[in-house]
Amino acid sequence: MTFLIQQTLIYAIPLMIVALAGVFAERSGIINLALEGIMIFGAFIGVLFVNIVQQTDFFVNAYANDNYLALQGLELLAMLAAAVMGAVFSLLLSFASVNLRADQTIGGTALNLLAPALVLFFIRIIANQNSLSMSSGDAASWFMIRKTMFGYGRTDDMGFLGETFVHRVYLATYICILLFVILSIILYKTRFGLRLRSCGENPQAADSLGINVYKMRYIGTTISGALAGMGGFVYALTTSNCMATGDVAGFGFLALAVMIFGNWKPLNIAGAALLFGLFKCISASYTSLDINGDGVYLLANLGISVHLYRMLPYLITLIVLAFTSKSSRAPKAEGIPYDKGQR
Repeated sequence: MTFLIQQTLIYAIPLMIVALAGVFAERSGIINLALEGIMIFGAFIGVLFVNIVQQTDFFVNAYANDNYLALQGLELLAMLAAAVMGAVFSLLLSFASVNLRADQTIGGTALNLLAPALVLFFIRIIANQNSLSMSSGDAASWFMIRKTMFGYGRTDDMGFLGETFVHRVYLATYICILLFVILSIILYKTRFGLRLRSCGENPQAADSLGINVYKMRYIGTTISGALAGMGGFVYALTTSNCMATGDVAGFGFLALAVMIFGNWKPLNIAGAALLFGLFKCISASYTSLDINGDGVYLLANLGISVHLYRMLPYLITLIVLAFTSKSSRAPKAEGIPYDKGQR
């Protein structure tokens, strides 16, 4: 059960934070289909930052001396770097959508095509191969929280809660959860959030009240880019052993499905992300899931094709969207370029 919960969180957290990224953009009136591309770019920036910084004398010594505080600091700095560059990358979408009034669907698709090609180009220059990883060690040994940090021995039992939610868990998981809660409150419980949402519902009315619609849409898309970039690095850190390959396995598109299934509401999005994370966990780890703790791997013994398990998260996505998309209510003005001269 501990393994199932931890693996579900590993897949659910990137979906949750990137789906919230989509909410910020769409609540401001911009359709951000470029979440996949921004995730790819953020993953590359975060891994590149780790690759470079971990070679410095300070972090070499920190790793050798088990300086956990310094290693967790490196993880947070990499998340910040991915977020900043994700925000910068999203400015391309903002400029095309707000200033040029270009079709937002086409703009997002273009960025999704640009990002993997650009990342692979840089990876080939830097590493002369098709992937970029840490310069030494692995993500688990560098960044995972371990029971020894809290004075426990390696063989000591921390209990169910400790073994599940503390030992061998990434700090990035809890940082993303905290950000999700804070930003959800900002979006729905503050004056800024009300202004942002008004630009996605009725920008003409918002403009008549003195709200700068163009500015708010830039801010919404920039926050969206920062969250998607951070989500891309968290995905690479937790599921790919801190490796950038120019691919995030369609998590950006899955995040869009989670956003729609969650009806653009944070609490619903969190539940949807956990649901999709569970099925993604099953598809990736069904051969090692001991559900009852009796040493019997029920899912592996069912005789179901491995390909069906791999398709499971995406099949669930299609089924859920087929039943929920009609009842989902998107912001009224999303995808519609705002022209101040029109009323």
